Amino acid sequence: MNIVQIVFSPTRGTQKVADALTEQLGTTVRHIDLSDAGVDFSSVQLEKDDIAVIAVPSFGGRVPALASGRLSAVHGNQARCVLVCVYGNRAYEDTLTELNDVAVSCGFQTVAAVAAIAEHSIAHQYAAGRPDDQDRKTLHDFAEKIAKKLEDTSRNVSAFEIPGNHPYKKAGSGGLIPKADSNCTNCGLCAEHCPAQAISKENPRNTDSSKCISCMRCVAQCPQSARKVSSVMVSAVALALKKSCSARKEPELYL
Repeated sequence: MNIVQIVFSPTRGTQKVADALTEQLGTTVRHIDLSDAGVDFSSVQLEKDDIAVIAVPSFGGRVPALASGRLSAVHGNQARCVLVCVYGNRAYEDTLTELNDVAVSCGFQTVAAVAAIAEHSIAHQYAAGRPDDQDRKTLHDFAEKIAKKLEDTSRNVSAFEIPGNHPYKKAGSGGLIPKADSNCTNCGLCAEHCPAQAISKENPRNTDSSKCISCMRCVAQCPQSARKVSSVMVSAVALALKKSCSARKEPELYL
């Protein structure tokens, strides 16, 4: 099978999950990076025989608005797709339902959906090191089951239930804005890779808080570890998540 990956993965956790699935499904022939602000997504066209793996992180139980907007411009052309949402061991709530709505609206046919876990992008002690070997084995097993469904040459997509609600839960406001400290060398890597173009290319120490989506890519990318969120805020987030995030959750497959 020819696989097209369509992925929004600011800190690479979602990408790792997408890779674990697709390496069992077939050969990845295209990778469409929804975090790349320089791409004209309205020019992206899939072939009817492509299989798309559409993967996004869950931001507070929703699809990141930036990813949703960019995906909605893609032309699915009735290609079949596998939906993937990745969350930091708390909950994914309406993410899969919203992702399915967007995918169907731009011409995809959904054949399966997966919820998986990756290390929390802010409170790293939750789901640390995930996806791990156990996750990858589970995801490989999921991929084998999905492949059997995709082998149906009739192209009939059987209906199945995807968890989530309409209307969706209210989207969170983010609000955790990474800032540069004295270790910043103004190299500009953070500005170059910011999905929301929230960081000034002329002065990377300046971040437009109205554009920042708190995705933490700049923190993950900085070679000097110079971009950080307030330690007080991180501690508050970790405490708020302790009850819901402490017990290990496992990947789920909807087929």
